[in-house]
Amino acid sequence: MTKRKPVVAANWKMNGDRRLVDDLMNTFQGSAIFQQVEVVLSTPATLLDYSQQQRQNACPEIVLAAQNMSHLDSGAHTGELSAQMFKEVGCDWVYCGHSERRHVYGESSKLTAKKFVQAKEAGLVPVLCVGETEEERQKGKAFSRLTSQIEAVINLAGKDCFEGALVAYEPVWAIGTGNPATPEIAQEAHKFIRGMIAAMCAETADSVRILYGGSVKPENAQALFSQPDIDGGLIGGAALKPEQFMSICQAAVGQ
Repeated sequence: MTKRKPVVAANWKMNGDRRLVDDLMNTFQGSAIFQQVEVVLSTPATLLDYSQQQRQNACPEIVLAAQNMSHLDSGAHTGELSAQMFKEVGCDWVYCGHSERRHVYGESSKLTAKKFVQAKEAGLVPVLCVGETEEERQKGKAFSRLTSQIEAVINLAGKDCFEGALVAYEPVWAIGTGNPATPEIAQEAHKFIRGMIAAMCAETADSVRILYGGSVKPENAQALFSQPDIDGGLIGGAALKPEQFMSICQAAVGQ
C-alpha cells in the first residue's frame, strides 16, 4: 500500500475576516508541519484574494481551496463564480457537494457531478463531499446513499475520475453537532468508499485520499486519523481557531 500524505483542510464556511487570515498564517509560518501534512485553507470567496497574497508572503505551502463553484464557464449567471475565476485568485482545490450545498440548498448529485467535471477540466483539484443523514443511517441506507452520490460522478466522469481528486466523507448528522462519528463508524464508511473506487481501479483506490468531516476537534482527531482508510479531515468550527487547527494538523502526523 502506498503511503498517502494526510490532508487537513479548513472550511471557514461563511465566517472569518482578514484578521483571522493573518492569525492563521502567523500560526503556521515557518512550521515543519508542511513536510508531513498537506494543509488546506478554504475561506469565503471575498477573502480568497487576500489569503493568496498572505500565503505568498508567509506560508506558500498552504493549499487554497474554494468552498463551492458554478458548473458553468461564464455567462448571465448573477452571483455565480466559475472555476477560472477561482484559479485567477490562486485557488488550487474546490469542494464539490458539501453537505450544506446538498441538504440546505438542494443541490443534486447530478449537479455536483457536473461541478466535479468542470473543476478537473479547469485544472482545479476537486474534493467530492459525500455523506448520509441521520434518518438514512437509522434506516440502514447509509451505504446506498454513498453509492448514489459516488456513482453520479462516475457515470458522468468515467471510472478513472478519482485519479488526482479527493473524497470527503461527511455524515450530515455529525457536522456542527459536536457528536462526531466514532472512529469505527467513520472507518467503515471510508473503507466502503475506497472499495467502490477499487472496483474500478485498484491503483487509484490505493492512492486516493479520503477525508473525514464532522465535529473533528483536537481531542478526537488522532483517534479518527489513526484509522487505516482515513487520510485526514475536513475541519469546520475548529478551523476558526488557528491553534486548534494546528493541533489537528499535528494529530495527522501520526498516521
